[in-house]
Amino acid sequence: MSIHGILGEQTTDYPTEYSPETLYPIARSMGRDVIGWQDDKLMVGIDWWQAFEMSWLNQQGISQVAIARFGIPASSPFIVESKSLKLYLNSINFTEFDSWSEVQTLIAKDLSACVQADVQVELFCLNDDLNNKTTGLLVAQPEGVCIDDALANSSEKVALCEHPDASLLNDDKMAAHSEIDSVQPYTFYSNLLRSNCPVTNQPDWGTLAVSMTSNKKIDEAGMLRYILSFRQHNGFHEQCVEQIFADLSRYYEPSELMVRAWYTRRGGIDINPCRVSDIRLMPQPSRLIRQ
Repeated sequence: MSIHGILGEQTTDYPTEYSPETLYPIARSMGRDVIGWQDDKLMVGIDWWQAFEMSWLNQQGISQVAIARFGIPASSPFIVESKSLKLYLNSINFTEFDSWSEVQTLIAKDLSACVQADVQVELFCLNDDLNNKTTGLLVAQPEGVCIDDALANSSEKVALCEHPDASLLNDDKMAAHSEIDSVQPYTFYSNLLRSNCPVTNQPDWGTLAVSMTSNKKIDEAGMLRYILSFRQHNGFHEQCVEQIFADLSRYYEPSELMVRAWYTRRGGIDINPCRVSDIRLMPQPSRLIRQ
């Protein structure tokens, strides 16, 4: 019996032996050159990758399973292509290890070599208290105001943009760049972030959260239109967050800024980039209900 149509168009060979060569690096400069902003401003932060299909063998040949988190610094010159990471993790499914620490050390070595920076690796046992806040695996809720209904009272249809459009940040053109009497903190999020993978063109969905201090008024309707302008954009998760960080920095000139995204899982892996204007603003890793 054969399978026809779209389901039968492509097959992938998954390695059954340890294969670190499957890891494929992608230069961060590819995305940052498009953004056209100071690279050093985008290097403060981290990309958290969470893998939920982590497995290997113990010395008795029994499968071991775990949840893994990888922390890739934003200062690394490379990211790892997500499908290549999945293939790499699958390649150790039938490899025997003496201990969990041996697995952790090996993955840290291979990922660090791929991205040319020190990668943090954590393994979590399924029998552990994964609801413990210290692990960051507790299902969390974004802080601040959800702006997903900011256009509920608008009669204007939201256009599908080919590329992110920072000019949409202010929906009220009469109040563009309006300043307020004092510097104000803003914390908000949206569950409507969508972009496309530049390798496979598959859709990537995520929740975007922003914490910012500025003396410019935030227009929630304009902010939502801006977020929706990413819907047809081809960009890696990291590049999308860096684009938003750069656009908000240029538009609002904030004294403090944190931009992070929790993307939904594909291939057992979710990617969660975070960029901050100061390392003191770095939040803890977490996951949301869609992850």
